[in-house]
Amino acid sequence: MVKLIAGLSGTGKTKRMLNEMNEAVEKENGSLVCIELRTSLRYDLNYKVRLIEYQTYQLEGIASLKAFISGLHAGNFDISSIYLKSIHRLLGTDDVRVMADFCAWCERFGAENSISFTMTARLDPETAPAELKAYM
Repeated sequence: MVKLIAGLSGTGKTKRMLNEMNEAVEKENGSLVCIELRTSLRYDLNYKVRLIEYQTYQLEGIASLKAFISGLHAGNFDISSIYLKSIHRLLGTDDVRVMADFCAWCERFGAENSISFTMTARLDPETAPAELKAYM
């Protein structure tokens, strides 16, 4: 399952994802992972969620992010949910086609490995293309 929380700056995307993560800690049996560019969520996130500062690994682009997530799963088969804050920043682009491609990959990868994905994107939900609206 892939869930995209879209909205323009200041619309509460991060707060909504934080609430979902903190609630998931109580409900899920598997490991939860949150990937963000920097660790701005450090003090708001439940300590049971593995917080990863993506910029530490000096990776860029969709191929790097896919490989990074694949490597996380290879190292821990117990991951049940992955949260990605500001997907446009992690991918290094605001191109909606790249975001749609990444969401489709997450859908396939998640189905094969029983992982759900939730991500935020600075994107107007009203003007988003159909391939992204399917995840909202």
